[in-house]
Amino acid sequence: MGADRRKDGRGGVLGLFALVGCGVVLLSACGSMPVTGDVKAVDASQPGDSQVQVYAVAPRDNATPNEIVDGFLESMTSDDSDFRTTRKYLTRKAASTWKPSAFTTVLTKAPNRSERPFRDSDSGMTEITYTLTGEKVATVDAQSAYQPLAPTDYNQPLHLVKENGPQGKEWRIDRVPDGLLLGQSDFKRLYRSVDKYYFAAGPTSEPPILVADPVYLRSRTDPVTGMDTVTQAVRSLLAGPTSWLRPVVDSSFPAGTALKKGVTTLTPDDRNVLKVPLNKKADGVGQRSCRMMASQVLYTVRDLTSARVEQVELQDSDGSQLCVLRADQAEEFAPDGSSSGPDSQYFVDANGHVERIPGSTKGSGTPEVVAGPLGDGPVRMGAVGVARDEQSAAAVSRDKASLYVASLFSDGELPAAAVTSKAQNPNDRLSAPSWDGRGDLWVADRDPGNPRLLRLTGGTGKPQEVSVPSLDGGRIEALRMSADGVRIALLVNQDGHNTLQIGRIERRGPETEQKVSVVELRQAAPQLTDVTAMSWAGRSRLVVVGKEQDGVQQVRYVQADGSTASGVLPGVNQVSSVAAADDEQLPLMAATSSDGIVKLSPGDNWQTVVKEGSSLVYPG
Repeated sequence: MGADRRKDGRGGVLGLFALVGCGVVLLSACGSMPVTGDVKAVDASQPGDSQVQVYAVAPRDNATPNEIVDGFLESMTSDDSDFRTTRKYLTRKAASTWKPSAFTTVLTKAPNRSERPFRDSDSGMTEITYTLTGEKVATVDAQSAYQPLAPTDYNQPLHLVKENGPQGKEWRIDRVPDGLLLGQSDFKRLYRSVDKYYFAAGPTSEPPILVADPVYLRSRTDPVTGMDTVTQAVRSLLAGPTSWLRPVVDSSFPAGTALKKGVTTLTPDDRNVLKVPLNKKADGVGQRSCRMMASQVLYTVRDLTSARVEQVELQDSDGSQLCVLRADQAEEFAPDGSSSGPDSQYFVDANGHVERIPGSTKGSGTPEVVAGPLGDGPVRMGAVGVARDEQSAAAVSRDKASLYVASLFSDGELPAAAVTSKAQNPNDRLSAPSWDGRGDLWVADRDPGNPRLLRLTGGTGKPQEVSVPSLDGGRIEALRMSADGVRIALLVNQDGHNTLQIGRIERRGPETEQKVSVVELRQAAPQLTDVTAMSWAGRSRLVVVGKEQDGVQQVRYVQADGSTASGVLPGVNQVSSVAAADDEQLPLMAATSSDGIVKLSPGDNWQTVVKEGSSLVYPG
């Protein structure tokens, strides 16, 4: 046991006691909160160590206002059950009305409080107002959905009064905003990103495709519900999709389905079977619906336990078995739309022909020219996109004026261009194409006189213009479709800078007359002022190439909700494009102007695959 002791601004002594070996930290009003005084604060966050548990300490008798504010802020970073100890820093009325689970505000660092509190009344110092400040970078709403923000100033008053207590009048906080206020390090320690899964809505291929809906849940037991992470995930799944994704997904669970009352722990048994007891709303569901329900649970929780969940058993309100689904049976609902995954990577060689690299598990096969007119045709290509079934591909000519779609296995003449841009400048013409999980082909025409986002149904239909009402004057420079077909990643140029934005794809009407639009764009990498390349790298993750303000080029992972994903990538120079697969075990690929096409396998360094080549992609 160690102890760090310091004096606060009023001469009182505060203590921090940590049982480091046991992973336990006891917090009083010191720790990681920057406060007045010249003593360095202790950082109790220890980001990345999920085993560290922090317990709040109640205010001491006759605690000073500074101690009350600091203790309250520290206690919010603890694992305090139902925040009972945290509420002891509040007046009785405030403690009964404060709602810590309403939302979470994330600051770059732990909040600061004003050194000299403003006095609302000089009559005996019976009330004091502090100001909490910091730089706000994100919020997490009541649905546990993460929303990144451009860094903005946070400024919030905290009002204290003297309230009668067992030891006489004591300082307590009587006006406090709902929710939690956390620095980034504490947020990363307390919460983890979890993908819950719903089915793509509307007409789609059979079987239905699962779509990842990322949320942030407590890494261990949730103080408010008392649920472990697995139970939190199932509870959140049953509550329905987040507001942003809700218009384009469906849940197979009957409305009102919830966990059986009193369930706070869900643990796989010694055979890695997870049994999930449900309430009466799920009683009597058919086997097909039940299997779909079980697949949603399986994909949501399978990576949340030390041993991967291999089977889900759903139970009705009486504890009887509704259905059982094994992991191998759930493959028919795979979120990437295919259980087999891609067989190859593809790129454009120095002669403008499309080649493939067989053997995707290593990305090290000998490149070979594809069959058909894209491999040996008369037109030199500059960019390629391959359908997810790898039967056909779309390529943009080197001058970026024309888009061609052709088979990868049948010889023949190059068909007429499916899309043509009339822009004078090649850089204002067509983007690289991308295919979604439904077999549709997407491309952007960047013509300043007629900018368009286009979709070709099945890759062969007449180009249909897709509306993007929230572009706000920006221009689409590049795009990548998600495997589920309900999300699109866009590089949007505005005011001379490219930002990464994720849009929701909404389809209305019958397939033959379907109106398609991309709505509610949201930034996925707000910390990067210029993004040059990106690719989906999993079910809700992207790999991004870009720069921070006045920074150098870097390659990093980001979540589709805009949060920063774990995983540090070694540096690589002058990257022009990047490609990743939904299977995270497959190598990350990049095209560079200095080293050609390079790959990064898990646990390895970048290695050159092809010295001359560009526009490398996985199918999609």
